[in-house]
Amino acid sequence: MSNDLKSRREQEKLARHEAILDAAEEVFSSKGYERTSMDDLARQANLSRALLYVYFKDKAAIQRGIMLRAGESLRRRFSEARDSADTGLAQIAAIGKAYYRFYLDEPDYFTALTQAATAMQDADEAQAEQMSCCESATMALMVSAIETGLQDGSLNRHRIVEPLNTALYLRGALHGVIMLCQQEMNEEGPLANYPREQLIEHTIMMLGSSVSA
Repeated sequence: MSNDLKSRREQEKLARHEAILDAAEEVFSSKGYERTSMDDLARQANLSRALLYVYFKDKAAIQRGIMLRAGESLRRRFSEARDSADTGLAQIAAIGKAYYRFYLDEPDYFTALTQAATAMQDADEAQAEQMSCCESATMALMVSAIETGLQDGSLNRHRIVEPLNTALYLRGALHGVIMLCQQEMNEEGPLANYPREQLIEHTIMMLGSSVSA
């Protein structure tokens, strides 16, 4: 087989793989994951059921493929946010805002990543490694911002003993507040009419203050 033919077939295979994920995103969004069947996915992707199984062994594997997309989308957003600011403290704030923007712009991806830790327990080696690498790269961007802040003096060396622990704290705390927005403010209750953006801005400010110099 010539290299050109092999390359073309690989490109076609990759394009079909991505088309299946495109179709799955549409069907999962409209019908819900639980109510979607492999037949639904095959019809949406204009493929036979048999060919669909060539690319993904089951519906869960397709969902994990979407989680990988979500992880890469978040990594790109974090990278752009970090590069948009000069000091480490400003980079951390920009990353926090990017995380909230991710939740607003791509809610299905946000939900997918929230479920990824559990779902990836059943992933094959390739998918598990891809997600691990993507998550590591995403956290490395936060660690890089924190290390920049320690070097430029905008972050507090006495409060930050280990940059990765601080990155996990910052992301986890903001994630919790975003989940509060999602769960509480969409229902009737004491927080139903509370301005969501104001709470997020306050949270990012408070988190920044907790580690600033």
